[in-house]
Parts: sequence; C-alpha cells; structure tokens
Amino acid sequence: MALSNLGIFHTAIGVVAIVAAVTSYVKNGKIDLRQLSGKIYFYLTVVTSLTALGLSKLGGFNAGHVFALFIVVLVAVAFYLHNRKQGNNRARLIENFLLSFSFFLSLVPTVNETFTRVPVGHPLAQAPTDAIIAQTLLALFVVFVIGSVYQFRMQRKVNRSV
Repeated sequence: MALSNLGIFHTAIGVVAIVAAVTSYVKNGKIDLRQLSGKIYFYLTVVTSLTALGLSKLGGFNAGHVFALFIVVLVAVAFYLHNRKQGNNRARLIENFLLSFSFFLSLVPTVNETFTRVPVGHPLAQAPTDAIIAQTLLALFVVFVIGSVYQFRMQRKVNRSV
C-alpha cells in the first residue's frame, strides 16, 4: 500500500519526533522540555498526532484517531505542567510520566505500521494481530515500565536536593 503525501509527511515528522525523544532519553534520562530535543519531540509529536487525523486505512474516524488525540492531550498536559508549575516537584513526576507514556503510545502505531509494511513486498507481519507485533509491544512496554521507575527515582532525588 503506497503512502499519500500526507502519509509521507506524517511518517517523516514522526520519525524525527522519535529520534528527538531517544536523544533526550540518552542525554537527560527523560524527555526534557527545557532541551532542544525535548522541544522537538513535543512540537513534532503534536504535528504527527494531528496529521494522523487525516489518515485512515479504514475510512472515517476510528480508534487510531482517538489514540492520536489522546497523545496530544498527554503532551499538552505535560507542557502545561512544565510551563505553569515550575516550582512544583510533584508536577515534574507527572510531567515525566506523561511524556514517557506519550512516547510509548506513539510507538504502538509505529510498530504496527512498520511491521506490516517493511520490508516492502514481504513485511514482517501480515496483520496488526500477528505475534511479532504483540511481542515487540510487550518488550517496549517492559522498557517503558522500567524506564518510568528509573525516571521516578531520579526525579525524586532531584526533588529532595532542591
């Protein structure tokens, strides 16, 4: 299945957002909205999620669109907490979780679309229900949980030192 122009734009922006998030995780141990990589993740995730509303394999509004809107809400709340609750240590914990959760949720359609399209002509999965997709998402979920616990512990140390 070929990608539309919107699909190509959506994919390109989404890949850059994922790279920015991974860069932020490596440099800062979290998606840090004070850093360029965190800002890139935030803005491009919003654009990627909004462009997803114009895409549909099934036609019409579907669960994928609800998913995209949920991701926008997560990053918007995290952005609000980052900008409006500067001195609030609890807000940092929630902000970190929301950004990490939005990243994990962004990987769900990414894995599904990638595995059902790549390699071209002989994709890794034939359908979203294939075991390889479920196994990959389970592994990513485990990494998300471990990463969230790590972030929580690190942020609590920062909060205590302030």
